[in-house]
Amino acid sequence: MFPPTPPHAGTTATMSNRSGTISVKTTEHGLPLELRIDPRELRYGGRRLADEILTLCRRSAAEAGARRRDELAGDGMPARVLDGLGLPTRADIAAAQVIEDEEEPTPTSWMTRL
Repeated sequence: MFPPTPPHAGTTATMSNRSGTISVKTTEHGLPLELRIDPRELRYGGRRLADEILTLCRRSAAEAGARRRDELAGDGMPARVLDGLGLPTRADIAAAQVIEDEEEPTPTSWMTRL
C-alpha cells in the first residue's frame, strides 16, 4: 500500500484562505501534499471550493518556489540561472498578490454566520 510517511517533497509551502477554513500545502511545482477543509466550506458548493483550492495551490507553489530560489541563491547560484529555472522572486509574488487583491470582489457584508 502506501508508505507511512511520504518521501521528502523538496521545498514546500502552506497557504490558507483569509478565514483559515481551507489550507493547502504544496511543492514548488504546485503538487498538493496536504489539504484541510473546514466542513463549513462545503455549503458553498463544489465549484467554489475547487476554485479556492486551485488558487491556494497556485499561491503555495509560488511561495515554495521563492523559498527554493532563496535557498539556491544562498548556496551561490547566479540570478540568471535562477531566472532560467523560472523560480519566482519575492517581488513577483508581491505583484501577483496585488493583482489578485484588485480582482477579488469586495464583500457585501463583513458579518459571518455563527
